Amino acid sequence: MNAPLRFTLAVLAGLVTAVLLIAGIEFMGHRIYPPPADLDISNIEQFAAFVNELPVGALLIVIAAWLTATFIGGLVACVIAGSRPMLVAGIIGAVLLFASIGNLLMIAHPKWFSLSAFIGIVASTFLAGRVGAMWQRREG
Repeated sequence: MNAPLRFTLAVLAGLVTAVLLIAGIEFMGHRIYPPPADLDISNIEQFAAFVNELPVGALLIVIAAWLTATFIGGLVACVIAGSRPMLVAGIIGAVLLFASIGNLLMIAHPKWFSLSAFIGIVASTFLAGRVGAMWQRREG
């Protein structure tokens, strides 16, 4: 397989992995901390009020979802790409960071959550790239 195609497929696989992980982990979080039956997620004000009332445990699950998805999605992309691990992990991390920033701008979250998400996603991206580089050296 040629390198550009492999790189593109690696990024797509990493993003799909990340999205599935976020959905799965957040789904489990909703099982532990179920939203009210009458919650209308299309109503931004109502949803923002719901987020502001969430217990810390529920917010920690969301952070765990974002950080796990960033790391595993980046690592999957690194393994498939076979080269340039920091770049490919960085692409996954950048997409997830921009998505989380969009989420944080649309719906106010506690400051500790926003700061943790930003720092954690950057750190998870870097860690995925480093572990991916070790993997590539071992396989190469």
